[in-house]
Amino acid sequence: MPFPGELQSRQSVECAVKVWTDQGESRWSEPVRWEMGLLDPNDWKASWIEPPEGDDIPPGGKRPGWHLHHAFTTAQAPTHARFYATAQGIYEIHLNGSQVGDIELTPGFTSYDRILQYQTYDVGGLIRSGLNRIDVILSDGWYRGQTGAFRQFDQFGERTAFLAQLEMSFADGSRQLVITDKEWRATIGAVRAADLMQGVIMDFRCSAHALPSSGKRAVEWNAVNVADHDLARLRASPSPPVRQIAEIEPAEIRALDEHRQIIDLGQNIAGWLRLRDLGPAHVRLRLTYGEALDANGDVTTDNIDSTANAEELGLPEAAKMPDEIGPLQVDEVYSAGNASDTFEPRMSTKGFRYVRIEGHPHTLSRDSASGVVVHSDLRRTGWFECSNARVNQLHEAAVWTLRSNMVEIPTDCPHRERSGWGSEWQIFVPSAAFLYDVAGFTTKWLRDLAADQKPDGAVFHSAPENKLGKSEAVIPAGSAGYSDAAVIVPWRIYRAYGDEKLLADQWESMAAWVDWCERVARTQRHPDRIKSRPRPEAHEQFLRDTGVHFGEWLAPPSSIDQYNSKLEDGRDDGDIATAYFHYSAKLLGRIARVLGKFAAAQRYENLAEKTRWAWWTEYGNADGSIRRPTQANYVRALAFGLAPDALREKVASHLVNTIRAADTHVGTGTFGTALLLPVLADAGHAGLAYELLLQDTAPSWLTMLDRGATTIWEMWDGVDENGAAHFSLNHFSFGAVIAFMHTHVAGIRLDNTVPAYRRFRVQPVPGGDLTWAKGSLLSPYGLISSEWCIDSSRRLRLDVTIPPGTSAEILLPDDTYRVVHCGRSQFDCDLG
Repeated sequence: MPFPGELQSRQSVECAVKVWTDQGESRWSEPVRWEMGLLDPNDWKASWIEPPEGDDIPPGGKRPGWHLHHAFTTAQAPTHARFYATAQGIYEIHLNGSQVGDIELTPGFTSYDRILQYQTYDVGGLIRSGLNRIDVILSDGWYRGQTGAFRQFDQFGERTAFLAQLEMSFADGSRQLVITDKEWRATIGAVRAADLMQGVIMDFRCSAHALPSSGKRAVEWNAVNVADHDLARLRASPSPPVRQIAEIEPAEIRALDEHRQIIDLGQNIAGWLRLRDLGPAHVRLRLTYGEALDANGDVTTDNIDSTANAEELGLPEAAKMPDEIGPLQVDEVYSAGNASDTFEPRMSTKGFRYVRIEGHPHTLSRDSASGVVVHSDLRRTGWFECSNARVNQLHEAAVWTLRSNMVEIPTDCPHRERSGWGSEWQIFVPSAAFLYDVAGFTTKWLRDLAADQKPDGAVFHSAPENKLGKSEAVIPAGSAGYSDAAVIVPWRIYRAYGDEKLLADQWESMAAWVDWCERVARTQRHPDRIKSRPRPEAHEQFLRDTGVHFGEWLAPPSSIDQYNSKLEDGRDDGDIATAYFHYSAKLLGRIARVLGKFAAAQRYENLAEKTRWAWWTEYGNADGSIRRPTQANYVRALAFGLAPDALREKVASHLVNTIRAADTHVGTGTFGTALLLPVLADAGHAGLAYELLLQDTAPSWLTMLDRGATTIWEMWDGVDENGAAHFSLNHFSFGAVIAFMHTHVAGIRLDNTVPAYRRFRVQPVPGGDLTWAKGSLLSPYGLISSEWCIDSSRRLRLDVTIPPGTSAEILLPDDTYRVVHCGRSQFDCDLG
């Protein structure tokens, strides 16, 4: 099809950069190039097409991967060709037998009703003169496959669809357009079932197992259905795409019996297994993926079974799985007996270390299988290392946990839920920003959070929120610390990267959330408070003491600060909810000043002061103690500035006493753990912070390592003393401790007033048995590094690297203070 006359070439720009500083003039950078995409719905000339499923759609988990096909001819090979594509579901494109691009799980996970991403591919090298073939595999993905903690199907729609547009230019100035339309055809090939959570069933005996156009016998094609879906929601993603990042050889393959064998990668990952040996023809293999073994050495998925987890926590009936739900993380393969066949279930990701393979007639060799690590392809920006090998191992476990949970969105775990919980990302994003460039990744997630926000301003606890909203049956929108991610995450991204536009784009969402909290606090009171004080006191209008909250999730002991399952007359969680209400209001006031919204800044600063007063009035005591004296409440009182300035030292002493009363063990859950060690160190108790970090009896971080963890557990006793696994073993919230390693051990800290490390502080706090440590960060201005060591005479030497255009305050343990600029500097001091 020729281009319509009004459609012009897309703008293409090439640019290079040069820098002038007081150190002189740089050379020109290597040129970079970018071009315009499809910026308007009218740019799309293609039509949506759907597989011809009719009304008899198979049940969830049993739906095949549809193969879509189209052929076209060109008089010559193009000089320029772009393929634009998206789907309701997950698509995979092949052009003339070659896979298009190297990205996975396209078009990604979004709030599909409002935001649908499309991808652009350079395919000039794949198109030839004459006949060309396009083949697409389309499966359910997040769109209508299982998603979320409740493994629900059809969350965003009941039918998959595909949209594509191929634009070509030729040397003679002519152009050609190929689009999805009624001319396309569809069939079912070897992918007999494909679900993102449940798994893939593939039959290599089908002649068209790879591409429906490559079969050895005639394929029965059917006409596609042309559909009318919204084009206005289409946009490019600001986040790097998901890719295959690494491949891991098995650490061990061992037989359980003559029918079953276990592959152990030696590392918990997110991705899938690549299996190169499928056995002789007609063999049926069953692959079960898990992150733990049972007492018999077999793969178990009991710890990631949501029904079992719901029962263990006492969650309401709405949290239970339906009886007809299928298996979790199980693939099936039927072999054709071809040595060249490789099974790779790219339409279904898993969280796993172990794979049980059933049905293979002989023992697999280590080179016949490998684990494929799959996650968003973010740029690594930060590193840490110290003299304590176990601390390094803990840091690496947290890095692997982050890698496992950066699959399109910041997930809580890579297997049973894969939800974008606000709680997880708001506490871990400072750590993540030390390790990877998460600016675009987070911007994409925040767009979905704002898109799903309720009209009254309430924010769901995860984004994208499942359309059917079953989660609201368990806990309504607005859970403290979860929904506050609407404010906390944009602020922390701004602090790390200096992106004012992100704050401006999220302003309406942030303000609506805080306004909702203010309205709820003013108009509602907890039933227990009404009974004890029929007439409200003045401060109560600023207490957010109603609603259902997850609380300080999984804090030890399990009887404290657990999820409150009662929708009415439940536990009063006003201490945590009001604390976060205050913190969000305070941050919103700062954000308003950054954006020049000075009237709004004054309003939210006043609100923050009133919520601070209300919190201490209701929950604090004159001696600095807190009426619900958990470690987390003391930590929040200090970290959020809830305690009166005159009492901060006493509050810190009570926190220390509470920790000592727990035999010097951590007693915080999801929220408090990220703040615990920095709060202690900043309050003058760095020695205790190191004791907790290096504690090697349960509950502790090092206990996880001693019990075999290669990623961070969701629960402190994720593997108990008997070796039984509980809940997720790949959950990054407790891994937020590694921020302490970067900010306090290595000492690289953001300035309190200037974002993005234009000005920053290097203030290492040595402790424990550490004799050296080093950290580095590729900041927006260049490389920052801090490296210190302590010699035998207890003298500390510090080496720092400062990027051009920045300055750093250097504060040594003996209170020596310096301000330094671009370059490398050395300092030393006597530790006594």
